[in-house]
Amino acid sequence: MMLSAWRTRVRRCTSLAAKRAKMVPDDGKTVADFIRPRAAGSGPVPDVAMSPTLTFNADRDPIAVPETRSFFIETYGCQMNVSDSEIVEAVLINSGFKRADSVTAADVVLINTCSIRDNAEEKVWSRLYELRALRGRRRGTAVAVLGCMAERLKERLLERDQLVNVVVGPDAYRDLPRLLSVARDGTSAVNVLLSLDETYADIAPVRPASNRVSAFVSIMRGCNNLCSYCIVPYTRGRERSRNADSIISEIQDLSREGFKEVTLLGQNVNSYNDVTGADRGTFTIKDFNLSNPGFSQKTKRASRMGIRFPELLRRCAEVDPEIRIRFTSPHPKDFPLELLQVVAEYPNVCKALHIPAQSGSTSVLERMKRDYSREAYDDLIATVRDKIPGCSLTSDFISGFCGETEEDHHMTLDLIRKTGYTHAFMFAYSQREKTHAHQYLLDDVPDDVKSRRLREVTETHHDLARSNAMRNVGSTQVVLVEGDSKRSSEFLAGRSDSNVKVVFPKIELHGDCDVSKSVPRPGEYVVVNIDSATQRSMVGTPVRRTSLQAVGNV
Repeated sequence: MMLSAWRTRVRRCTSLAAKRAKMVPDDGKTVADFIRPRAAGSGPVPDVAMSPTLTFNADRDPIAVPETRSFFIETYGCQMNVSDSEIVEAVLINSGFKRADSVTAADVVLINTCSIRDNAEEKVWSRLYELRALRGRRRGTAVAVLGCMAERLKERLLERDQLVNVVVGPDAYRDLPRLLSVARDGTSAVNVLLSLDETYADIAPVRPASNRVSAFVSIMRGCNNLCSYCIVPYTRGRERSRNADSIISEIQDLSREGFKEVTLLGQNVNSYNDVTGADRGTFTIKDFNLSNPGFSQKTKRASRMGIRFPELLRRCAEVDPEIRIRFTSPHPKDFPLELLQVVAEYPNVCKALHIPAQSGSTSVLERMKRDYSREAYDDLIATVRDKIPGCSLTSDFISGFCGETEEDHHMTLDLIRKTGYTHAFMFAYSQREKTHAHQYLLDDVPDDVKSRRLREVTETHHDLARSNAMRNVGSTQVVLVEGDSKRSSEFLAGRSDSNVKVVFPKIELHGDCDVSKSVPRPGEYVVVNIDSATQRSMVGTPVRRTSLQAVGNV
């Protein structure tokens, strides 16, 4: 029945596409080609489809880019969206488009969107109505919606007051030049097909000239976890890992260009598994474990193991010992001892881990389908503290999830007090269509209770974070200089290994082996003695210019 319904949906979407002259690839694949049978009651399966690699050549396909057009990209949401916007820019520039300096000067305005919560989507809707006025003043301006909202709300985006010309999902960015050409005469164009193999590994992102210090490197796309509250698997599809060689090559290029910090990105970054090459890494299905026995994996595991995340992280760290390596966003179940050992061993792998808890209650975690208990999470934190002394921890929390009681809420407050996170992302639960929670759970916590619990979670975290920040006073930090402080050009600002902002006077400093003095430049490391600290930043006295190899891990 499910497969029949899926085919009916495809026929309906195909009919709608024909009516609107929407041009989408069709490779004949069905959902049965890549989704394993499900147990009864396991919830809905993301809509995914195989999509061929699309390339464009203006000589062969004149419709691709009939003439030079300008574009402007606005990005909402997570770091992955920022990285995706850099990929989109590369696709458009390579196809003959040029970047506009402002939204009012652009022929095409692209909005890269987020669907994780209602507030994120409402911001986009508000912006689309603002852009309608721009389209009225500047005839011929096209508006394209990209990313997670594009896949989730494709029909509504094209029909609602004709706010949008083009809708493009996260796996169809190669198709943008063609879709924009199709839409020039006012025809709607859409491609929201999800892929099992698209990673954009061959596309060199166009990064902003204003930031030549840090860069995002996407290593995988999609997610297989199917947490009951999360829309991501339905908007970005199933997990697929980028070829390890292409990742290393990109970091080597960044090293040559002078970048000093790389953040590895993925929806579930530490479940990375590259099986594309002959080198299958050092781990196998038999000997690769989850974080500890208290964690489980209910979704289907890969049939074979290739280069796993601990091995990839090691290779990335060895590219350039002067480049800091970070990674986000991980899942707690995928922190085996091998990964913690790599973090501890390499000085340039930052001792700052994001370990999203979501709740401190085992019963809530079970309804969230997080595949771990409160006790398992506590054990993981204890292991991290033991293996990586001084490691900074950050987390995510959702207040007011389905069925959450006052006792559950107080367990979350207890976890925050016990762990002492440096930073946390905290939100009230926002139900998303298609998810397991939307289909099978009751959103029964009143909005006022959600707000009150979120306020208590936020206040508890902030009180502890302020107290913990004061412990940094008197410490010595290695700071990667990013540029002038926003408040004063007489001060420099950068980030510590724990990813905390550090501000210090802009003065000439000696280097480790340098007799002459100079003012530190963006991309240089500076040893700073911390004089004062708040929850969000530290202020200190600069001591000397240095390198990661010279100081090790301070």
